[in-house]
Amino acid sequence: MPTLTIDGIEIEIEDGASVLQACEAAGVEIPRFCFHERLSISGNCRMCLVELERAPKLIASCAMPVGDGMVIHTKSDKVIRGREGVLEFTLINHPLDCPVCDQGGECDLQDQYLYYSGDDNRYEEGRRTVAKDDFGPLVKTVMTRCIHCTRCVRFSEEIAGVPALGGIGRGDHLEITTYLEQPFASELSGNVVDLCPVGALTNKPYAFTARPWELKSTEIIDVHDAMGASIRADARGREVMRFLPRVHEDVNEEWISDKTRQAVDGLKYNRLDQPYVRRKGKLQPASWDEAFDAIAKKVKDKKIAALVGDLCDLESMYALKGVMDALGSVAIDCRQDGARYGGKHRVGYLFNSSIAGIDEADACLLVGTNPRKEAAVLNIRLRYLSKRGPIASVGEIENLTYPVENLGNGVKALEDILAGKSDFAKALKSAKKPMIILGSGAVSHGDGAAILKLAHDIADKYGMVKGDWNGFNVLHHAASRVGAMDLGLVSDQGVDGILDAAAKGDIDVVFNLGADEIDSKRLNKAFVIYQGSHGDEGVKYADVILPGVAYTEKPGTYVNMEGRVQSAPRVIFGPGDAREDWTILRALSEKLGHPLPFDNIAELRAKMVAEYPHLGKIDIVPNEKWLDFGVAGKASDTPITNLINDFYQTNPIARSSKVMAECSSAYAGAQFGGEATGTDG
Repeated sequence: MPTLTIDGIEIEIEDGASVLQACEAAGVEIPRFCFHERLSISGNCRMCLVELERAPKLIASCAMPVGDGMVIHTKSDKVIRGREGVLEFTLINHPLDCPVCDQGGECDLQDQYLYYSGDDNRYEEGRRTVAKDDFGPLVKTVMTRCIHCTRCVRFSEEIAGVPALGGIGRGDHLEITTYLEQPFASELSGNVVDLCPVGALTNKPYAFTARPWELKSTEIIDVHDAMGASIRADARGREVMRFLPRVHEDVNEEWISDKTRQAVDGLKYNRLDQPYVRRKGKLQPASWDEAFDAIAKKVKDKKIAALVGDLCDLESMYALKGVMDALGSVAIDCRQDGARYGGKHRVGYLFNSSIAGIDEADACLLVGTNPRKEAAVLNIRLRYLSKRGPIASVGEIENLTYPVENLGNGVKALEDILAGKSDFAKALKSAKKPMIILGSGAVSHGDGAAILKLAHDIADKYGMVKGDWNGFNVLHHAASRVGAMDLGLVSDQGVDGILDAAAKGDIDVVFNLGADEIDSKRLNKAFVIYQGSHGDEGVKYADVILPGVAYTEKPGTYVNMEGRVQSAPRVIFGPGDAREDWTILRALSEKLGHPLPFDNIAELRAKMVAEYPHLGKIDIVPNEKWLDFGVAGKASDTPITNLINDFYQTNPIARSSKVMAECSSAYAGAQFGGEATGTDG
């Protein structure tokens, strides 16, 4: 490894690193605008200039690879004058509008001018202005502030896979814009706001609402998909103002989807803030005692079943399970999408390779999934994988932003791979670490159990499970799904069976814990208790409504698709009489004469971990033993389709968001733009 000297400090660093990275390893801070660790090197801002002995001029440290024997100076007079000159040129056309810029307080240009600039500005000519661009509903543009770092351009092409941004013009006329005045149609577009070092690109829905020093920040977990991305919630008073990504290298790196970031206003609208009881055919406000009395009268000696929604935390589901067990429930189920996996073997419903494990894979078979809509940030890693090895899909042809060979949309394509008749079978056989990813479209198919068995056998045959590598993966889209499966919230008849039984009158009472992705009309004959945070599909035929709180308003534990247990604290308190879900169930159990054996959340968690020890292992990816699962059988010719059509309308919070509704309308019919990338095999 090369050895070099930086400001008198001798350091050894791996070959191929840049001088900038070597300086950081030596503890020397180097200013930069264009350089970013996850983007290609452009070297166009020149803010990272350092002095290299025997070099004729200052060098851009981000673009210079290290060499043995280099002697670098980062604090010499020459370097100081060089950085002052760079800042002077950078500010030539930059408008003096910091007081009204949303980047104020978080602006790299402000910070670096404070520490690295000179005392004067010699430029007296007129400043140029740039016409306003429309990047879509989520990104506000003031391109006169742009310093041409090209971070947004490189992100759109390299990370998002949507080459919608670029530069037009030359010299003083260079502008960063969208081509043909089209919006930046990506489910990851909001990340350019975080990347922009100035106020050129800012959060449009958040514009002029708050300053960073007014906000209280809390580190929590996202629930809009099953990845469990690490995020930061910024709140002012009783309102969450925005969400920002946190770095978690093994899950979301430092990216989040636009739904995670911008559905924040959905926490304000369509909220349930007091109990309701149906009287004379109409829902009317009630007290907690009246709501509990109405439930107590109806559940006695009745057949009761329960449904579990997609946004529930472990604590609420564990409490519900306790209440249902005490009442002799005939069924409880969480699989609103009709998934056919069972809860017997954990390895059969986890993303076993782990999200970060995608970076090790060299071939991938997608079955019944559009990861771009089901787990947008995970799709970035699959995009990286496509550059190392082949990716094929069974199901609908979709634009995934990388080349995908489509093998057809029938189960026969999987049978052909298992039999070795498909050309892609050769690619799987030659791969060192192949993987298979089953999406909701596969496991919720009418022959989902047979598809699971086929996928299991394909994994066996092509060496997807060997040593410490397990390439069998199920891609969930519901944040609560794996946790609910771990708690055993599955039944033989599934959610459809419960709905059918309720429609026939075989089930008298249905307790609905936030399940809104169902056809609630099928519950019109049953007595329905709905507990949740939003007035969505589940309340339409409810007889009693118990107002719960949203995920930002309670401490909660979740399990992501890989089986990683994640804990999140409360950010703010809920509206009105809304309460934490487990406390509602604890109080209800008392009223029903079957009090749950805990009085606070610490006792609840202790009981839960004692019964399910793996739920106490926070932020650890499990390594489950490979077992047999699925049901062998002849599959039908029914096509495998994807479940999620509208990325922006997948849960009650997103559907309550005006911003998400605007996005859904803006991209209706052709979300994210472009044609499907792949070939029809």
